[in-house]
Amino acid sequence: MYKLVASDLDGTLLTPEHRIAPYTKQVLEHLHQQGIHFVFATGRHHVDVASIRETVGIPAYMITSNGARVHDSDNQLVYQHNVDPAIVASLIQDVKDDATVTIHLYRDDEWLLSKMDEELARYHQDSGFQAHEFDVDNPPVDNVAKIFFIRHDHDYLLQYEHQFIEQYGDQVSIAFSTPFCLEVMGSGVSKGAALEAVARRHQLNLSDCIAFGDGMNDVEMLNAAGQGLVMATAQARVKATLSDKAIIGSHADEAVARYLKAHLLDQ
Repeated sequence: MYKLVASDLDGTLLTPEHRIAPYTKQVLEHLHQQGIHFVFATGRHHVDVASIRETVGIPAYMITSNGARVHDSDNQLVYQHNVDPAIVASLIQDVKDDATVTIHLYRDDEWLLSKMDEELARYHQDSGFQAHEFDVDNPPVDNVAKIFFIRHDHDYLLQYEHQFIEQYGDQVSIAFSTPFCLEVMGSGVSKGAALEAVARRHQLNLSDCIAFGDGMNDVEMLNAAGQGLVMATAQARVKATLSDKAIIGSHADEAVARYLKAHLLDQ
């Protein structure tokens, strides 16, 4: 019996409309009633995830910004690892003149971006979390949990991934959360490392954990957990990287909740 469940949000626990569906909410409530701990493990900002957690209505840890922040069930920050300010400044300098890419920063309680993108509002329609523009020529660089780059062209962003790996090496952690979103965190930051920290706080081992995800930013977590499960709608690169992991259904069919109901909950 697994004692801790960790799940990614977009493409995994949330519907295609980026919401918690009623059946999923019911299953998560039953998990809590059975004494099984739940963890939201996402690339999203902690302010945004706190609103989703409130919607679900259970106490739960939050792993956010791909592991750069961990908040406990009382919303207390228990872990953080920022991107080095000099690297934040350098990354912005690398990309700021590319008008086809939008630069985003998660910093403290803020979501900052180089130019407004109204399409992103659909990801945050329930929480109401709002973004604000920043000046790329005078950017804030301290207390940045992650910096990420969006363009709806995966092959184009791959060029930046290769450039950043070559330029910054192990000074950063790099992952695609979606094919169109390239994310950079501090060295050693991952959902997997954060999950280990959460398990320890519950006096559990990683073997006591089951995890669900669909993105390259979930790979470390799915490998670290006692059981890692991949969504059917996951990126092809994820499925190839985690070819030894079982694949379940789609987030459109609430596959995470249905798996938990079938395998973890008392019938």
